[in-house]
Amino acid sequence: MSTTPAAASGTYSGRAYIWGNGTVTYSDDWDDEGLLQTNVHSSSNATCLWQKILWADGELASTSAIDGVFGTQTYNATIAWQRDENNDWNAGLLADGGVGKQSFGWAAYRHIFQTSGSSAVGQTLYLKYSGTHNTFNLRRLPDGNYEFVDGDGSWRKAGYDYRTCS
Repeated sequence: MSTTPAAASGTYSGRAYIWGNGTVTYSDDWDDEGLLQTNVHSSSNATCLWQKILWADGELASTSAIDGVFGTQTYNATIAWQRDENNDWNAGLLADGGVGKQSFGWAAYRHIFQTSGSSAVGQTLYLKYSGTHNTFNLRRLPDGNYEFVDGDGSWRKAGYDYRTCS
């Protein structure tokens, strides 16, 4: 777990938040995200967003597992998610338990849909992640930073360097 996973390879933008612009596709949103794994950004709101994805796709059984900590349970659920995506869609993801450009990009491309707002730069865009088991709401702010609805109903920025999710 100490090596950088291939699924997380690619150019990281260095931004403090999950970010995007334009139409929500692999090439416009989440295609240059930072690495999430047990020893990188392992306690963050970005990890909390990833856990919501795992929950929506049935890899985490309960919302109580969404705590923003990338531990053993999240690592194992990520491997299962990557294997499922490969089996179902021939996604080409390496099932290594690391989350980066390919895993984030595949999630955005396959499962995020606009519900309202404008995809134009400088506008708020409202989205829904529609997983195989559950859905949750997201929004992309005018500055391109993503927020998600937390377990208490609050909007939380999907940042890499802090954890406020519950």
